[in-house]
Amino acid sequence: MRGFKRSFGMGLAVAMLTALGVWSASPDAVAQSGFQNTVRAGLSGNVTRQVKLGLSKSLIVELPRAAQDVLVSDPETADAVVRSTRRAYVIGKKVGQTNIFFFDGNGQQILALEVQVERDIGVLERTIANLIPGSNVRAEPINDNVVLTGSVRNPSDAKTAFDIAARFVGEADNVVTMIDVEGEEQVYLKVTVAEIERTTIKQLGIDVLASIQNSTTTFTTITQNPFTVLGQPIANNAVGLGYQRDGDFVEGVLRAMEQRGLSRTLAEPTLSAISGEKARFLAGGEFPVPAGRDQDGNVSIEYKPFGVVLDFTPVVMSEGRISLTVSTEVSELTTEGAFTLRGGTANNGTTVADLTIPALKVRRAETTIELPSGGALAIAGLIQEETKQAINAMPPLMDIPILGALFRSTDFQKSETELVIIVTPYTVRATSPEALARPTDGIIAASDPSRYLLGRLNRIYSVNGGTKPIGRFNGQYGFIYD
Repeated sequence: MRGFKRSFGMGLAVAMLTALGVWSASPDAVAQSGFQNTVRAGLSGNVTRQVKLGLSKSLIVELPRAAQDVLVSDPETADAVVRSTRRAYVIGKKVGQTNIFFFDGNGQQILALEVQVERDIGVLERTIANLIPGSNVRAEPINDNVVLTGSVRNPSDAKTAFDIAARFVGEADNVVTMIDVEGEEQVYLKVTVAEIERTTIKQLGIDVLASIQNSTTTFTTITQNPFTVLGQPIANNAVGLGYQRDGDFVEGVLRAMEQRGLSRTLAEPTLSAISGEKARFLAGGEFPVPAGRDQDGNVSIEYKPFGVVLDFTPVVMSEGRISLTVSTEVSELTTEGAFTLRGGTANNGTTVADLTIPALKVRRAETTIELPSGGALAIAGLIQEETKQAINAMPPLMDIPILGALFRSTDFQKSETELVIIVTPYTVRATSPEALARPTDGIIAASDPSRYLLGRLNRIYSVNGGTKPIGRFNGQYGFIYD
């Protein structure tokens, strides 16, 4: 009996608070996300309530007396639907703020609602928690924007949370991320570019000048066949032989040339960057390129870079796994493909000299890969072989057996190239300056007797005491001074 009286007294108190306008919602009227489901107005007028309404969600408004008129200041943000004189439904249509007023038949205000329509961020937080285990991400709405805070285990999880929020909002620009990453996100990248190139050029040609005459007729022949593969002889090597008698003469010039070349290129650019940020490295130079010429003959110059270029964007996917977007390039100036801009006379009478524009020989690779920390992968390998041959001759003399060689030139060129690009990423941490070695550590200028008598520029490292390089070395070590 006492329990019944206590329950009856509690229910009576709730009814009185509701009638006075103090109690505005049932115990389950407020959802876990902070949005109200039901609003009950008291008997007293001129009551203003502030409510939060989820986007595309509804709110039930119960009125103490019959409403005759409803005013919505911004129907595009929220709309009020009246189903009966004492019950209305408010629907959130767009993120923003608006207010709604309810009036009775006498024009007296029953209730005023200050409505703030927001996205249901609780859905976003639960989605991120389910899809990213171990994360602690919180979302805060600001108008139509979302701010992400909290922490995740690695940068990959932070990017995933950002992508989920961007899909939830609809625009990536409306998402601001302030997520802390617990793991390491500093990436050190080492790229090795190794290339071997071998070329062979052979040229053989015979030029003949002959003149034979009798009393009435003179026969003259001149053959000077060019080398069309390269466009010119690689050297001025020539051997001549001639015969002359009674005004008749035959002269022959043999041009036989051979050239062999071997080049080796090795570049190892290294660079560090934060996960998700782009880093760029250039070791080389810039060469001038004419961009135009005005009426007075003045040439405007632009500079183009060449050398070893490294661009990469690392993303630490998980502990020890790194995703890399790598773009590397090795270029050098060459005369192959170069061209010359002919000069002339400008309008003011100034003589403009010729301009020779060099060409660039470029080896480039760009890709996206995933590697463990300390793992290496060859992202590019090229084996290229090129052969060019040309025969220039005088028909039909070139087809004469044996003697046909006197009337033709042979030009042969062969080029073989092998290129390998290897990338190795590492996750790194900062260290103390004492643990780092510099190229100038331990170098000591040579003394005057060593400089003048032995021709040395610097001393070798001291093996027994003194300054030594960091690390373990065997035998004599130090700078090379020969």
